[in-house]
Amino acid sequence: MTINKFKTILLLVALALPALSWAGGDDAGLIVGVTAEKKLNKKASFSLEAEFRSRNNFRTADRVNVGISVDYKLTKWLKADLGYQLLIDNNREAITYNDPLFLLNDEGNEVLNYNNWRPSYWGLRHRLYASLTGSYKIGRFSMSLRERWRYTYRPERTTERYDFDNAIWEDKVIETKHGHVLRSRLKLEWDIPKWRFDPWASVELFNNMALDKVRYSAGIDYTVKKTHSFSLYYRYQRVYDDEDEGNMHSLGLSYKFKF
Repeated sequence: MTINKFKTILLLVALALPALSWAGGDDAGLIVGVTAEKKLNKKASFSLEAEFRSRNNFRTADRVNVGISVDYKLTKWLKADLGYQLLIDNNREAITYNDPLFLLNDEGNEVLNYNNWRPSYWGLRHRLYASLTGSYKIGRFSMSLRERWRYTYRPERTTERYDFDNAIWEDKVIETKHGHVLRSRLKLEWDIPKWRFDPWASVELFNNMALDKVRYSAGIDYTVKKTHSFSLYYRYQRVYDDEDEGNMHSLGLSYKFKF
């Protein structure tokens, strides 16, 4: 396959993503990330990262997060890392309804019997994580398994909601929330000889006493002189038991600078 043919296929996949989202009733969005990595010695490195995500078929900002992390190579095949992220979330609006669900208006038509409406709002979450990643190389293929423990804390916040019954705005307290999740990711990478584009694919399971969601990803990396690296990828997220997220098709683009 020539490079031009590969670019054409990649472009067609990218153009098809919104159609897949609309056809299946899922959402679609964009993920853009930037990372700066400083090598401390032969085994340890330190990283700063920032990421932006959108939702609502690419139209609405969903999240911005910044973070720091350190990683250490325990053996030739095993690496450990520890990190912190500050997440700035654009929380979705929420609407509740009275019983019965419908009422008759003056014209005799059925209308929804609204109770409360809380608009979307920006809020903070704090996240800690620790990981162990084992890798094994077979020829030009590399396989890795990462097990990551993640803890997320959302502090209490007061926002506003509209009470339709009394036609007034009132304070709404968003309670503190926290939780632990185990993320298990299996990744396969292919180092193609004499080609700077390295394809990869991964599947990641999110568990919190039950399977919360699964992420399927596939992409291609491009490295320039071992200092600059770019990654273009597609991700599908299937949600089973996570009230904060839904099924999502995402196009991702990330850049890493090593110094």
